[in-house]
Amino acid sequence: MEEIQGTRNLKKGIASLIFSSFSFALMAMFVHLAGDIPFVQKAFFRNIVAFFVALSVILKNQTKIVVPKGSFKYLITRCIAGAVGVFGNFYALDRIPIADATILNKMAPFFTVLFSLIILGEKVKLLPFMCVAGAFVGAIFVIKPSANVIQSLPAIVAFLGGVGAGVAYTCVRKLSSLKMTGAFIVLFFSAFTCLLSVPSLILDFTPMTLKQTLILIGAGLAAAGGQFGVTTAYYNAPARDISVYDYSQILFSAILGYIAFRQIPDFYSLIGYIIIISMAIIVFIYNKKHNLDSL
Repeated sequence: MEEIQGTRNLKKGIASLIFSSFSFALMAMFVHLAGDIPFVQKAFFRNIVAFFVALSVILKNQTKIVVPKGSFKYLITRCIAGAVGVFGNFYALDRIPIADATILNKMAPFFTVLFSLIILGEKVKLLPFMCVAGAFVGAIFVIKPSANVIQSLPAIVAFLGGVGAGVAYTCVRKLSSLKMTGAFIVLFFSAFTCLLSVPSLILDFTPMTLKQTLILIGAGLAAAGGQFGVTTAYYNAPARDISVYDYSQILFSAILGYIAFRQIPDFYSLIGYIIIISMAIIVFIYNKKHNLDSL
């Protein structure tokens, strides 16, 4: 009976993570589809929707807000690094194919390995560390650095966004170990990034059409769906059994990018995709074999 329940939970975890990946790919498509609006303004809509979703969850569940001792510095670091991740991703989504922006954002789990060593003092085995280096090589193929820095800038920013997300995920792991509730972390982060967006909104607000407003609301709802999907996934199954399915977002992004914008990744980007996803699969197999939950 327990084995059957475990199989059901595993299937539910996989389905939830694939749903999450599709939702985040849909969010990326909506962000690009919104058109010529400052990326900070787009990010504000994404975060304000997440704020109210998290607030409703806290109110519905009557969650008691507790800030554990020693957690505030990790919460602030999570917010700053997460803001770099979100703004970097949104900046890139307006300027490069959404599949490229997505794969560079998916560098975050690899950087989580590195920053878990630096911030949390966790030991890193040789194979995962080598895979981090391999993923970095894959990112270079996607970025395609050249003497024309302006041309490479969006991809570089997307890569830095992945770095920021890696730091943020590391802090979330630490906050979870300190028993801070996930809904409060999302609420605090969403409020922080919304406030961070205010100066830009005041100085550079671009009036939006009804269509653009609805598209950005759709982006926010898709992002919320992605958050709930990933939460449900890891609630039902350990990361070592399902994390690799998160990379289905690359496939969804490529399909949606082609359907909506006729975007086709170039040869070097495809090589980068293959390298990064291969490194993720290797670490996935390694973690599963050794019963580890990272990446």
